Amino acid sequence: MKARVTWVEDRTFTGTVEAGHQVVLGNAHGDSLKPGPSPMELILIGTGGCASYDVVHILQKGREPVEDCICDVTAERAETEPKVFTKIHLHFTVKGRGLDPRKVERAVQLSAEKYCSASAMMSKVADVTHGFEVVDLT
Repeated sequence: MKARVTWVEDRTFTGTVEAGHQVVLGNAHGDSLKPGPSPMELILIGTGGCASYDVVHILQKGREPVEDCICDVTAERAETEPKVFTKIHLHFTVKGRGLDPRKVERAVQLSAEKYCSASAMMSKVADVTHGFEVVDLT
């Protein structure tokens, strides 16, 4: 796995992965607009994406009628440099028709304890917690 980060200007960068996909990242400078997510925000997006992939995959593999999955990620950071994450909470809203809440809970648990590489990495420096809710679309 490889990625390249290239400075564009000011505090703007582009990140490119081997497949050619790109993302603009950076922070605002002076009165300028923020060009994209900050690197720390991208870490949260990646963690939520990794865990969401697991939850959906586990539910689909178990033939659960999952139709939507949203992961809201909230975090707290240390006040001193380096301002690492100290707390991260992933809250899944899983929607479907007739979903078994016990299976959703198990999918979230399996992601947290076994499959999600990003959560496992982040748990080395932060308290990572998980929650969920099931929305029945019937």
